[in-house]
Amino acid sequence: MVLVVLFLLLAIIALVGVSVSTGSADLTVGDAYSSILRKTFPDHFESTYIFTWDDVPGSNSERLLNYLRAEYGIDWAEGAEIHKSGDGRTIEISNGENSARITLDEVDSGKAWLKIEGGKSDNLEVKEKNGEMRIHESTWLADICVWNIRLPRIFLAILAGICLGLAGGIMQWALKNPLASPYTLGISSVAACGTSFVIIFGGASIVGKFAIIGVAFIFTLIATAIILYISSRRWATPKRVVLLGIVMIVLSSAMTAQFRQFGAAENVKEAVFWMVGDLNRASWDILAYMADMLVFCVILLLLLLFMPSLFDVADKRIRTSAMVVASLLVATTVCFTGTIGFIGLLAPHICRPVIGDYHRFVIPVSGLVGAVLLLGLDLVARTVISPFILPVGKVTAVMGVPFLVYLLLRKGIREVGVT
Repeated sequence: MVLVVLFLLLAIIALVGVSVSTGSADLTVGDAYSSILRKTFPDHFESTYIFTWDDVPGSNSERLLNYLRAEYGIDWAEGAEIHKSGDGRTIEISNGENSARITLDEVDSGKAWLKIEGGKSDNLEVKEKNGEMRIHESTWLADICVWNIRLPRIFLAILAGICLGLAGGIMQWALKNPLASPYTLGISSVAACGTSFVIIFGGASIVGKFAIIGVAFIFTLIATAIILYISSRRWATPKRVVLLGIVMIVLSSAMTAQFRQFGAAENVKEAVFWMVGDLNRASWDILAYMADMLVFCVILLLLLLFMPSLFDVADKRIRTSAMVVASLLVATTVCFTGTIGFIGLLAPHICRPVIGDYHRFVIPVSGLVGAVLLLGLDLVARTVISPFILPVGKVTAVMGVPFLVYLLLRKGIREVGVT
């Protein structure tokens, strides 16, 4: 039941996210959903048909004039005269001093251009059907906004949320620390430091995505090893471990600032992105990289979660190995989104009151809760001061910091991850 609710929430937020403007793009809700339907079911849905080229002037003249009045507010179109050029490639609409022109593109046979005298210009689509040349509304703006901006951003939020939620659940279980998360332990900041190091001194276009993930992973492994060592000491209370995480955040920030002193200006500008979590760079290529890494980590995680039942493996070794998987999840996420805090802290705490503290349930459900959280908070980041878009990392901080303060001030921090 919990999984059904989470999937429904994901679907609802994603549908709302598709219809919400990203930046200043002027796109209606209907245009957004129509773009999805056209791409998904091209045989059943198409853009709005305006007129047939060969029937203007002629039987479709009134259709064209009605379209101009309705879509562009051209009152003078009523009673306007329509003429076609001698070569048949231009349609002229005129009424006194007012005029408009529709011209077939000479290079792209699938395009036509509408130019209104003293007004706006727009492009139209040309489609062949039953031997006729039919003119349709252009869908390029809707397609670009939906398929190149909104959908990649939505899927990136889901994948990043899953990674951070899983990592948070793993860390709280492995360390038996309810305050543990990629951000509060400083692991995200260390990963961002490693990413910045590669970008500044190697250049993102030179080293490639997997090389960036690899270096970030090495940095996170170092941080994870320190966290594991300190956490194993008897005096290492949950609060002291978080203090160590704060030290790592400060240290990694200082190192990143030092890197920027020696890097090329272009690379330094590129590296600044990783200091604040954001989803603006979402693309289908990034999603492919991230999905591959997530699938790999989930397979490893499933083996680790069920290994004690299959083999006689020490619990401590399982928890340590799980922390390595969590480090890889964090490194992957930071490489593509920058440092997004508190998703890994909040997700497991939301899960436990509902499903209990059994780690085989908490960890995977934390991934789904993380996806819902990040997708929802990104929707807030896109709409709260629209058309401006806030970095989602700032929104998660606004939500996560008060919760962390509450956990720190609460008396008697209960150990988690025992089962």
